[in-house]
Amino acid sequence: MEQHRVAIFIDGSNLYHALRNNFGRYNLNFADFASKLCGPRRLFRTYYYNVLQDPSQRPDVYREQQEFLDILRKTPYLEVRLGGTKIAQGIPVEKGIDIMLATDLLYFGWNDFYDVAVLVSGDADFAYALQAVKNMGKHVEVAYFESGVSKDLLNVADNRHLLDRGFFRGLWVGKRATRRRRLGGEVKDKASLGGE
Repeated sequence: MEQHRVAIFIDGSNLYHALRNNFGRYNLNFADFASKLCGPRRLFRTYYYNVLQDPSQRPDVYREQQEFLDILRKTPYLEVRLGGTKIAQGIPVEKGIDIMLATDLLYFGWNDFYDVAVLVSGDADFAYALQAVKNMGKHVEVAYFESGVSKDLLNVADNRHLLDRGFFRGLWVGKRATRRRRLGGEVKDKASLGGE
């Protein structure tokens, strides 16, 4: 019997903020994280979506983000997809990230690139796209943090991966990172490295 092909779609800002809020760290080994989500199945590819920082607004955060993205780009079978920001009432806001992720989820499913889609997000906005993928005959799974997940999203999922402390055991790189050294520091607006 042929092994199922898995595509993993990571909402980068959702993951970043959940890791920060739940564990106070972000130094995740993405290759091992994808491998654990995939299990014995065959990984097609992991897609990571986030905002690209504006170097003219916050050069330090931009530089740190570039270092992080360089590490991500060296992760086997992982592609980085970056959107931009727009300024709304003086605050940088993500632009186009959810649409990019949902479009890839649907396009790759329609073209039969994967059998199982794993969405790493708790965002209810993805529930309809996941349902559309299910309607194509694909399996859909949601990897989520208990504190920030939509019931609509969980209701659509064929399978669920609770991202708790036990799930992440053995998936960290090095020691606990400080906010300043890793992934952009204490940035509270939507222009943080992880977005919002």
